[in-house]
Amino acid sequence: MLYGFGPQLLEGLLVTVQVSVVSVCIGIVLGMAGGTAKVYGPAPLRGLAELYTIVLRGLPELLVVLLVYYGGSWLLGLIPGWPLELKPFAAGCLALATTFGAYATEVFRGALQSIPKGQIEAGTAIGLGRFLVFRRIILPQVWRLALPGLGNLFLVLLKDSALVSVIGVHDLMYKADMARTATRDSFTMFSAAAVLYLLLTAVTTAVLHVLEKRTYHGIRHPA
Repeated sequence: MLYGFGPQLLEGLLVTVQVSVVSVCIGIVLGMAGGTAKVYGPAPLRGLAELYTIVLRGLPELLVVLLVYYGGSWLLGLIPGWPLELKPFAAGCLALATTFGAYATEVFRGALQSIPKGQIEAGTAIGLGRFLVFRRIILPQVWRLALPGLGNLFLVLLKDSALVSVIGVHDLMYKADMARTATRDSFTMFSAAAVLYLLLTAVTTAVLHVLEKRTYHGIRHPA
């Protein structure tokens, strides 16, 4: 039915999952740093975080992928004696992560601002340092408040992961396009890729549902 290209499509699906997971891990770090800078940082950091979110949220994701891949390779080429070059996989992950981080910054900012200041003041009053206040009081609540928004952003990231195929990453869409070229059966190959994306989205949604239930375990919802 797939002309023997089934295993290759599954290999592409694995690469898509790898790109998405690496991108979301880096993006969460960027988003948390940006959100923290906007809420607690000094004026220069707040301005830098604001610039980051405005610029990255205003650019099309495909343009960001191309800018990171070609611009990053050009910048690395300016370093004398630099032995490495920006690989397509790394460039794709970095591009998706920076875009994800720009949107996640606003999610984390909203979550941080939702935490009552009295809890932070109480932690400081009993002798907890800033790091312990952040780790024991702020971070657990931020994770619970930000998880639904981050889940939606991750589903968008799964869709945008198809863009990395334009720079040569052998993801699901790249493999589907290769199979389409070889078989000249575009409908079958792209339909198979669509089904795999749908299955991946369904699994992701189920995992997010479980995580949300666990974060709210033992917490009474307001009436």
